[in-house]
Amino acid sequence: MVSVMDHGFLYGMGLFETLRTYGGKPFLLERHLARLKAGCKTLGIDVSALPDDLQVREWIAELMQANGLEEAYVRYTVSAGEDALGLPAGMYSRPASVLMAKPLPEPAPTLYTHGKPLKLLGTRRNSPEGPVRLKSLHYMNNILAKRELSSDPEAVRLYAEGLMLNADGHVSEGIVSNVFFAKNGKVCTPDTACGLLPGITRGLVLELASEAGIRCEEGFYTWEDLREADEIWLTTSIQELVPVTSLIDPDGTVSIIGEGRIGPLTDILLRLYRRQTGGYHENDNL
Repeated sequence: MVSVMDHGFLYGMGLFETLRTYGGKPFLLERHLARLKAGCKTLGIDVSALPDDLQVREWIAELMQANGLEEAYVRYTVSAGEDALGLPAGMYSRPASVLMAKPLPEPAPTLYTHGKPLKLLGTRRNSPEGPVRLKSLHYMNNILAKRELSSDPEAVRLYAEGLMLNADGHVSEGIVSNVFFAKNGKVCTPDTACGLLPGITRGLVLELASEAGIRCEEGFYTWEDLREADEIWLTTSIQELVPVTSLIDPDGTVSIIGEGRIGPLTDILLRLYRRQTGGYHENDNL
């Protein structure tokens, strides 16, 4: 049970991580837990009261075995725990941890070849509560964005992702994804100052691109910059790198990106990413 006095419930004081497994093993678990612990310190949650990385890894294995899952979508949540009604000044010393898993969703057959659309939303990305956005239990902004996207039957039919700009009109992030684009051989992604969550997959993709000698830039971009891009892709821990092959304006105007299929840099980075997972084969068809 979760107490009604839990400050995750009362005030949204909590964090979560979502990740997936490959070969039954949680991928980049250490990075996810490091981000979560850093966020806990920001929220004043005592990280010494949390299970260690090995314990979380064992929990995931036990949970998957108990539910007969060979591969899983995993969510690990830490809430501040019970406290008095009112805003505390001190540390949270009794955090609560919840681990959940479900079958890994099966991607559409053409997801990694012909990608998906990205629709510009009117819902703006709110400013983070602190210096950098945390993956917190306060998810109202994302839910409002998802409801806006879901009100467009065509976007729903095409499984489009929604894009949020920040208050200054700069590209921030998708509802559940980070955004990348390439122009003239250079990889670009919005700066964290645009209010986005610095995703774990986003960070790894930047590392892989740099190691491969591909120029990378974090900056401030507009919807028009995306229109002029040679290729665009999204990153998530569950779906890896997903090509964006069309852009949808609020008025329904559609712009095709590249040739309407995965671009060369996206292809290279997706293959490099999959090598990291241990599930890559040279003859994989994308």
